[in-house]
Amino acid sequence: MAEELLRLTGIHKSFAGVRALRGVDLTIEQGRIHCLVGENGCGKSTLIKIIAGVYKRDAGEIILNGKRYDDLTPIDAIREGIQVIYQDFSLFPNLTVAENIALNEELAEGRRLVSWRHVHRVARDALAQLGENIPLDARVEEMSVANKQLIAIAKALRQNARLIIMDEPTSALTGREVRALFGVIRKLQEQQGIAFLFVSHKLNEVLEISETMIVMRNGKIVSSGERAEYDSARLIFEMTGRRIAEKSYDFTPDDGQPPLLQVEGLNAAGLLHEISFELRAGEILGVTGLLGSGRTELALALYGMLPMDSGRIVIDGQEVTIRSVQDAIRHGIGYVPEDRLTEGLFLEQSISRNLVVRIIDRLRNGWQMIQPERVSQQVAHWVDALSIKTPDPELPVKTLSGGNQQRVVLAKWLASKPRLMILNGPTVGVDVGSKEELHEMMKQLAREGMGLLVISDDIPELLQTCNRILLMRQGRISEEIRPKETNENELSAKLVEE
Repeated sequence: MAEELLRLTGIHKSFAGVRALRGVDLTIEQGRIHCLVGENGCGKSTLIKIIAGVYKRDAGEIILNGKRYDDLTPIDAIREGIQVIYQDFSLFPNLTVAENIALNEELAEGRRLVSWRHVHRVARDALAQLGENIPLDARVEEMSVANKQLIAIAKALRQNARLIIMDEPTSALTGREVRALFGVIRKLQEQQGIAFLFVSHKLNEVLEISETMIVMRNGKIVSSGERAEYDSARLIFEMTGRRIAEKSYDFTPDDGQPPLLQVEGLNAAGLLHEISFELRAGEILGVTGLLGSGRTELALALYGMLPMDSGRIVIDGQEVTIRSVQDAIRHGIGYVPEDRLTEGLFLEQSISRNLVVRIIDRLRNGWQMIQPERVSQQVAHWVDALSIKTPDPELPVKTLSGGNQQRVVLAKWLASKPRLMILNGPTVGVDVGSKEELHEMMKQLAREGMGLLVISDDIPELLQTCNRILLMRQGRISEEIRPKETNENELSAKLVEE
């Protein structure tokens, strides 16, 4: 048996009467890779913050490195070797790589004057532990997501980390970058005995990297054990309490009708080259490719956010000009961005305001005054139609889980009745239960005649929801793929072909 690093017993935590954790028992062993999974809102984030000392538990016991803590603080957790790497990495984008890695150490040592030689030595030594060579004087904002992840890990190592908690660490990484990250994790585990708590919605990655599985549901740990005891089906059942088996979406085009969307020879800003394709009403068309392949740029061009240099866009048989977001909206195009937190929602505003922001002008009376009763009707309709789980739609939208936030973004656009919906990473950061529900919503919208353009690097998602898949490389469409004629391994291999 590995040495026990952390033990939680009977942990309870409530917020304003809502029970987030209900008697959680958890053991983390030194030098092992543990994976924590569960649906959005199950209590994972609350549990992480209690381990990090950010939240105070209401009841229960915490034993860390053999010491019982009645009031664990963030400083206590750091001193005991706990480091949390959140999704945003908690780095200073305007500082250099070296400054980010060495800053905490400079502060801890109480240095009044900065020794740049010392700063560079600290950063170089930390990166050497990872076997990485990142330019020390480059600003973090210039780094790729994969390099930001490595910088955050290097920073944690300088704090004598014994347990590194990684919250959704692969949400913005390519398959190749994920493999590299897993190599770093295993190296630190084997060579330095560091334990990891890996939190992710991507079950295939969880099953690949984990040694110990931990499953949460409704504020409790409902299952834990050795990796060999689990497969994807069991994880899904433990997380959701039900069996999930998605069916593919069948689509037969109406050849008597013109395509909903035709794109011919689209070129844009040196990023897109001779893009041509068709999308029919009722069809779900997938677009995939590595980061930098042009997939997001295609969405931005169609939505008027990336100027076209040449090419034609035809909607319902009529050529249209799209030079702005307003043009795109006027022609019935909606866009759900990949980063819902910064691009899709007003986080501090209420759920209800986010739901009606796109149609607010329709809710005015003859005096141009907003009618509260019409707003309430719309909000109630969309909360019910998309099963948005909230005790009160007047709460800030930031209080919702990731899956429910994505429902709000989707509802905001559906309220405006678009003909064509562009979905960029529609289920990024969404748990498996919510993902299945969102997929069913997408299929139902297509059945009702909407055209959907789905941009994703989630291969199973594309195979389950799309009728055709366009593969992009270097700003060009390199291949059209029929989901029924391929499988996950073949499509994944095509993604990384040179």
